[in-house]
Amino acid sequence: MMRAAIAAACLAACSAFAQPSTQGRQLALDIYRELIEIRTVHPDGDNTAAARAVAKRLVDAGFDPKDVQVLEPAPRKGNLVARLRGTGELKPLLLLAHIDVVDAKKEDWSGGIDPFRLTERDGYFYGRGTIDDKGMAAALVMAMIRMKQEGLKPKRDVILALTADEEGGTHNGVRWLLEQHRPLIDAELALSEGAMGRLVNGKPTLLGVQVGEKMYQSFDFEVSNPGGHSSLPRRDNAIYELAAALDRLSRHEFPAHTSSYVLRQLAASSAADETGEKAAALRALSEGRATDAQLKVISESPGFNAQMRTTCVATRLEGGHADNALPGRARATVNCRLLPGEKSAFVEAELKRVAGPAVAVKAKNELFASEATDARSPVMKSIAKVAGAVWPGVEILPVMSAGATDGSRLRNAGIPTYGVTGLFIERGEDRMHGRDERVLVKSFFDSVEFLRQLTLTLVMGG
Repeated sequence: MMRAAIAAACLAACSAFAQPSTQGRQLALDIYRELIEIRTVHPDGDNTAAARAVAKRLVDAGFDPKDVQVLEPAPRKGNLVARLRGTGELKPLLLLAHIDVVDAKKEDWSGGIDPFRLTERDGYFYGRGTIDDKGMAAALVMAMIRMKQEGLKPKRDVILALTADEEGGTHNGVRWLLEQHRPLIDAELALSEGAMGRLVNGKPTLLGVQVGEKMYQSFDFEVSNPGGHSSLPRRDNAIYELAAALDRLSRHEFPAHTSSYVLRQLAASSAADETGEKAAALRALSEGRATDAQLKVISESPGFNAQMRTTCVATRLEGGHADNALPGRARATVNCRLLPGEKSAFVEAELKRVAGPAVAVKAKNELFASEATDARSPVMKSIAKVAGAVWPGVEILPVMSAGATDGSRLRNAGIPTYGVTGLFIERGEDRMHGRDERVLVKSFFDSVEFLRQLTLTLVMGG
């Protein structure tokens, strides 16, 4: 009987996808528009206003006000946490999205498009956060509302968390909630952002699922000496010594790690899009037999290079204090992105070796290692099943992000996290954080239905 109930729930979800109601589409659009048009940038935006707007919608939809909270660690840094109560047979599912965005200026965008107004044009929705991450936030809110309206009694509680300062700022919502209100968001697993879908000539071909990410650590490279008058140059000029160290760093490669299941899956998928020696190299990598020469070919792609090894790159530079004085100090910031499992001590030792004895190397922040989520778990099979019903034939690809998301914080806390938005963009297009951020109208509504179906499957025990 339980299997039949689950199947019926999934069948109902798939049927709803085929014929989404006009009312449901309008509500999703209204929530999306409201979130986009509340400016939630750091430092002067208002995340609390956005959280309160969603809280009102949930209460209006029938949620008990005691199950809908706006928690504010600082003015305008509010986070929404809401709970749909289930039977308790299974531990909760956490639905996470951040509702802060990077700033944007109207004068930098195309004419007639205000980044803080939702604009529909030529089959796209334009606006800051349409992809990152208010599209997913709106979809998750809709999933909660629909389950409440339908009187669903899931096997596990469903927790919705919409948070602040993921993009940067002083009060990261996920970190604060884990530290101060862990019971409110504690869960067996989580869905969050982290990976996109790929369109080829408008057709969905691949859906990424983020199961891990590289970790962020920066280092100071610093050279100091007595300085002096510029009319009497010294051989140990601080700027020259620092420049020489950075030149050595630019030519240094950390060891390639090629045994990862996620990397090999990516190589196998990508080989189909390549020809010649690169295709052969990727196939060899996917089968665990790539030679050093083939790894060198693959490493020519910055994207693949970042997937295979830890990377460190100079991002800031300063030195000297006057035009007519030798520099007493020169300093650079070197930003590293460490593969899961790479040790900070090893990276620091490598940097010191490359920099040389004249350069002091010091970590600027502590590294918080984040173990990857199991890319072959039953949840991945559920994602594949639901995605296949929505986009027949689409490939499901586990991915590791070279950048950072709040998924790492959840994984550090022992909550397996799957970064899957259901939003698709055309291959080669990436406007997140940039000018004219946009998503296809159809893709947004598809994502709303996909995330609802996936949530239903996971909360009913599928």
